[in-house]
Amino acid sequence: MKNIINNGNTKLILLHPYIQKQTNPNRFYLIALVSVFTIVSLVTLVYTRESFHTTTSATATTTTATNHQQPLPKSVIKALIHYAAATNTTNHMSQTDIRQISDVLKQCSVPCNLLVFGLTAETLLWNALNHHGRTVFIDENRYYAAYVEDKFPEIEAYDVQYTTKIKELNELITSVKEQTRNECRPVQNLLFSDCKIGLNDLPNQLYELDWDVILVDGPRGYWPEGPGSISAIFTAGVLARSKKGGNHKTHVFVHNNNREVEKVSSEEFLCKENLVKSSKDLLAHFVVERVAEEDGGRNQFCHNHPVAS
Repeated sequence: MKNIINNGNTKLILLHPYIQKQTNPNRFYLIALVSVFTIVSLVTLVYTRESFHTTTSATATTTTATNHQQPLPKSVIKALIHYAAATNTTNHMSQTDIRQISDVLKQCSVPCNLLVFGLTAETLLWNALNHHGRTVFIDENRYYAAYVEDKFPEIEAYDVQYTTKIKELNELITSVKEQTRNECRPVQNLLFSDCKIGLNDLPNQLYELDWDVILVDGPRGYWPEGPGSISAIFTAGVLARSKKGGNHKTHVFVHNNNREVEKVSSEEFLCKENLVKSSKDLLAHFVVERVAEEDGGRNQFCHNHPVAS
């Protein structure tokens, strides 16, 4: 309603605030219903998209992980072994010995840690057969190790200085027997060891790894002044017994086991009771078990060898 006050030529119009157009109550219900429906639709859409994205990502991750862990096809393994054994390079392994190592690598849990002493004609083969794991090579020739890594970037190789000589084999064995309770213990971290034949100058990280398979195919050992493999075999035995985790068994292969230094060192530090197979060719296969720190046998490499007093 309007109140009109006439005062000369001036007109004043007053609008009362309570006199407003009344809204239809049905409109409120309709607006509220539409709002609720819109909110529910948006929430459903967002949840559906997130759920689809999560499911898709999980599926893709699972598929990728599965693909990465698929073993090499048998045909590929056979071809690799065939061509590695048929190479014209001297001092290569026989097909029988290569297959024996390959069979162990196929059964190794992923990721498999493989340590190889020696850069040889089979270097690329070992790295390929252990393609889901980590393969590390140790060689006494720093220039050759650098050359291999430069030519094949996928190869992880380190050089180490050996201080042993083949002609000193008997003296070295005797010194270790005298130190099995101290510096040359079967269970220890070689990084902090002063054992004469222990390798303590490898990269620190390598002492922390739990090695599943160790292959001793170096260093060179065919003349009296050569370093021979006594240090490599001793180190392999200690690493296998000193594992902190992973599989409690380590497969240790020694190539050229027909030579005196390899045969004597294997019997002393890997032990006859751990010998699984010795091929008619040049390969010896040992399985060495982890030894707990509290085990009294940690000061003795082999059960049938008395501990020096």
